[in-house]
Amino acid sequence: MNIEQANAIPISQLLDKLNFKPARDCGRDLYYRAFWRGEKTASVHVNADKNEWYDHGTGEGGGVVNLAQKILEAQNEAFTRSDALRYIANITGDGVFIAPIECEHHKPDRRLSIVNIQPVQHIALKQYLDSRCIYQKTAKKYLRQLRLYNKQSGNYFFALGFKNEKGGYELRNARYQGTVTCKDITFIRGSEPNLKSLHLFEGWPDFVTLAQGQPDLSLRSNSIILNSLSNLKKATPLIQGCGYRVAYSWMDNDAAGDAATKSLAEFFKTEKNLIHKPQGYLYQGYKDLNDWRIAQRKKTEP
Repeated sequence: MNIEQANAIPISQLLDKLNFKPARDCGRDLYYRAFWRGEKTASVHVNADKNEWYDHGTGEGGGVVNLAQKILEAQNEAFTRSDALRYIANITGDGVFIAPIECEHHKPDRRLSIVNIQPVQHIALKQYLDSRCIYQKTAKKYLRQLRLYNKQSGNYFFALGFKNEKGGYELRNARYQGTVTCKDITFIRGSEPNLKSLHLFEGWPDFVTLAQGQPDLSLRSNSIILNSLSNLKKATPLIQGCGYRVAYSWMDNDAAGDAATKSLAEFFKTEKNLIHKPQGYLYQGYKDLNDWRIAQRKKTEP
């Protein structure tokens, strides 16, 4: 794919594939929120006739390639024109994707709405964290307490929330597991991203289990938390062409996790000089890393 071919792709099509929807649709004029700066009001204007974008907040703009560079820059990735062209090819289907696997697709719970978001303080949630061997200090860094309203039952309840890239939350408490608003992966930048290594997790409990073993509660390398194996393909643009040298995968020790590990292994073969190191053997006999950690604590209890 060259620059002319890339700039011929409708900007709205590229953004739609990234699950970014216009906040305002005025026919041939679309308005988006500048997700690269956490904007709440829509100030990015896309002119469908010219296939150009303009950010009224910063005065930046251009075509598809410029926009891809902006997105990569916001993700703290290399954002040269070559990087942008490779990224666009991946998104539009002209590149190699991580092959999806057959698994249950968990959709956001449309019955739920968020009432408020706070630091974790509810006693029941703290007890749940303790049962999962997750420290309070870790929860403060990566998790939030969400009060939710179930529009169907009329009930309120609390859950731990782990934020994803589209602003949705993965929810858990002792009795419930689900998603509110939207489903997506989570990308967390490590304390030393120049290490050129990457960790991939199926769910956040495994991520925080490994992270809290570090002195500063932060993995040195970048991490992708899938939040569902149905999101496997979405990790492609965050890996392909990013120069990683080692990828550690922490999938569950079950049929779906094994399939995901194989899918990742095939994809990593297409990346130059990228070594894949599956870590499931470290918690062999247990479903995942967090379950293994819980079992280790039980062995030391009187």
